[in-house]
Amino acid sequence: MIQGSFIVAIVLIACLLIVLTSSVKVVQEYERGVVFRLGRLMGPRGPGLILLIPFIERMQKVDLRVITMDIPAQEVITKDNVTVRVNAVAYFRVIDPNAAINNVADFVRATSQIAQTTLRSVLGQSALDDLLAERDKINAELQRIIDEQTEPWGVKVSIVEVKDVELPQSMQRAMARQAEAEREKRAKIIHAEGEFEASQMLAEAAEVIDRNPVTIQLRYLQTLTEIGAEKNTTVVFPLPIDLVTAFMNRFTENQSELPAPAAAPPTSAKRAAADD
Repeated sequence: MIQGSFIVAIVLIACLLIVLTSSVKVVQEYERGVVFRLGRLMGPRGPGLILLIPFIERMQKVDLRVITMDIPAQEVITKDNVTVRVNAVAYFRVIDPNAAINNVADFVRATSQIAQTTLRSVLGQSALDDLLAERDKINAELQRIIDEQTEPWGVKVSIVEVKDVELPQSMQRAMARQAEAEREKRAKIIHAEGEFEASQMLAEAAEVIDRNPVTIQLRYLQTLTEIGAEKNTTVVFPLPIDLVTAFMNRFTENQSELPAPAAAPPTSAKRAAADD
């Protein structure tokens, strides 16, 4: 009799523990408990200690923290027919626990699927140059579209970032050649601009020298000073043509004043021809 009473007591205690376990719940600060009463939605509760009616009410917890989700790499054909492989990351959180539980079976998986399809769709409408240069614009467009799709589920998508863009090897080599050609183009343009500015400066210097010829003499003396500063055994320096002109004119005048050379006496052959 005593043994039977002991077994009954154990069964009662076990039933009591089961009832307490099903009726007393603890919800953390970052969670909400969505309560259903006989299948009818009663709304979120928490945080803290939640008391449920045993076997009548049940609760499902929803995490309200930001969830980081990696979007798997997708094969995308861009607007200019270049095949690239792109992966991304999305940050989202639940703002409406009722909708996250009642409107979609698995909001995390549903958000992942809509993010993948949106990634292929948006990048397929963009050119490769836009994908590489205007990353912020594409990220904003992805975030806007995905957020609109997940709004009925009570999910708020805050950030979507394209992480990596994998290009084919042939495209990488072509882009490298293009970048090298652009650098050469800029170098030639800069060199031409420098030559043009230098020619302008030389023209201005020529005008200054033409207005004041003494400046060329000063420049000549400065050049001699710079040459003399070096320890050279042989110094070659230009001589201004103005200094030589006077000597050349004097030499020409002296040559014109010299008498003409006398005629040479006739040879014997010429004298014989004259006698005949």
